Amino acid sequence: MADQNESIPAQEEAAAKDPAAQKNAQLLALLHRLFGEDAFTDVEEPYGLLTATTTRERIHDIVAGLQQDQELQLNFLTTMCGMHFPEREGQELGMVYHLHSLTQNIRLRLKIFFPIADPVVPTLTDLYSTANWMEREAFDFYGIIFPGHPNLIRILNVEDMDYHPMRKEYALEDGTREDKTDLFFGR
Repeated sequence: MADQNESIPAQEEAAAKDPAAQKNAQLLALLHRLFGEDAFTDVEEPYGLLTATTTRERIHDIVAGLQQDQELQLNFLTTMCGMHFPEREGQELGMVYHLHSLTQNIRLRLKIFFPIADPVVPTLTDLYSTANWMEREAFDFYGIIFPGHPNLIRILNVEDMDYHPMRKEYALEDGTREDKTDLFFGR
């Protein structure tokens, strides 16, 4: 949440001054109580949004618990999307989940990372109907596989495509083009 070197009293004092930080501190304490402190790593608050990383082995149980918890009522899966970080050895692919409680006005971002050689993540279609299309999109663009998904086929690209276009495996520009000179592009 705050700087790791910052003392606990300083963090509590900062949270007392900022209502959003106080709400995030309460949410994090509740998450630790429900799932254990070891369930979440890399906890931070970019732009005031509580963000935590967990594992793909625990993501389904955590999201199910958050959805069913009567205090939080995180009953809306706002966004779910894939990520690709080729420089992260053993954690090249990832998923981001944005959960929202409309009644409690709580937002939470969860992340998971996993190797590109094993792109398998549990489906959330049994918890949220909206996960259906978002998982199809992650499959289509990143090659992430969701066992148990009711219809895991490409959503925008043609079925016989043998690559996943959002992976950072291709050059951004065609180096053989002759109609683009550095003179015109300030390079």
